[in-house]
Amino acid sequence: MEEIPAVGRITVDPEVLETIARLTALAVPGVARLAPVRIGRFLKGKDGVRIAFRDGKVLVDLYIVVESGHNFLSLGRQVQAEVTRAIQEMVGLEVEAVNVYIEDVVSPASRE
Repeated sequence: MEEIPAVGRITVDPEVLETIARLTALAVPGVARLAPVRIGRFLKGKDGVRIAFRDGKVLVDLYIVVESGHNFLSLGRQVQAEVTRAIQEMVGLEVEAVNVYIEDVVSPASRE
């Protein structure tokens, strides 16, 4: 494949990475929803995703609510793999880590 020469700058807003991580995590069977991000006693956002950068690599923190009946370890690893793949394929950035925090468990019938 022929490389296209760079003629300018390409910037991806961190909110785009948040959206990719959010949609990818929610597409994994067993993830009911994202949980609010809590820092100490305070809510720091309602979307359940935090994005940071270190040495040009992406770090993702995901706070999820899972459906009962799933193996939490397997589900967490699947979320990590899918989010890593999505960011690398869509944006082309290297992912250093995807940290998954399981905040709650619900029955499949009570997803909301």
